[in-house]
Amino acid sequence: MKKKKIGIVGCGAIGSSLAKFIDRELSDKAELKAICDLDPSKANALKDSLNKSKPTVTSLDNLIKVSDLVIESASAKISYEIAKMAIARRKSILVMSIGGIISKFDELFDLARKKKCFIYLPSGAICGIDALKALSLAGIEKVTLTTSKPPNALKGADYITKNKIDLDKIDKETVIFEGSALDAVRDFPQNINVAALLSIAGIGAKNTKVKIVTSPSYKENSHEVEIVSKAGTIRTISQNVPFKENPKTSYLAALSAMSVLKGIFDSARVGS
Repeated sequence: MKKKKIGIVGCGAIGSSLAKFIDRELSDKAELKAICDLDPSKANALKDSLNKSKPTVTSLDNLIKVSDLVIESASAKISYEIAKMAIARRKSILVMSIGGIISKFDELFDLARKKKCFIYLPSGAICGIDALKALSLAGIEKVTLTTSKPPNALKGADYITKNKIDLDKIDKETVIFEGSALDAVRDFPQNINVAALLSIAGIGAKNTKVKIVTSPSYKENSHEVEIVSKAGTIRTISQNVPFKENPKTSYLAALSAMSVLKGIFDSARVGS
């Protein structure tokens, strides 16, 4: 069987971990054909760290051209444009920065159907997405997400900077943000992709409620989800180890993307 050619946009912690997973686990089924990053030194360092794969360090335009599947692991600021470019060329795409497509995902989904390609959105750092999609068939009344993170994991977020919040002075459990998923994704684009995913799978970004809490006593990233529907109520808690290379995200986020990649090449599918 012909190997699927994969291109990765963004060679930070997540993109690098996915490249190494492809190199280690999927080299018999897939070829890591190309990689790119705004910082070429990151792309070249990643290329040199791989054992079997010899991807070309190239431009975004050429990466899309030579790939069958594009993996976006760059930034919520550009994930929509990357996805649109790939789909327009009939290339499937796995989107990691889901927050960047939240306001226009319907447009991307319609374009993918027209172009007969696929969009993959990993479940990230939460569980229960299968149940959420199933419950939506019966009617969902409420979806709430409470995210708890150590202060260090929130540093650099737009909301923190804009509101001049000194995370180093927080000495007890503090609610940093409370509002809609739409606002949460806008204000915490690198921290709250799970809110975007919940919105797309459920009742939309305006109706999905989000609370972000921090405390110096927190050592893990935690996500508590409550789904209330006509078919029942589900509550899940995910207590995640921060990704060592990037504490703003969870290790599970990378693992969920690896699971999606593995599933693309598998003949059996478990769950929805």
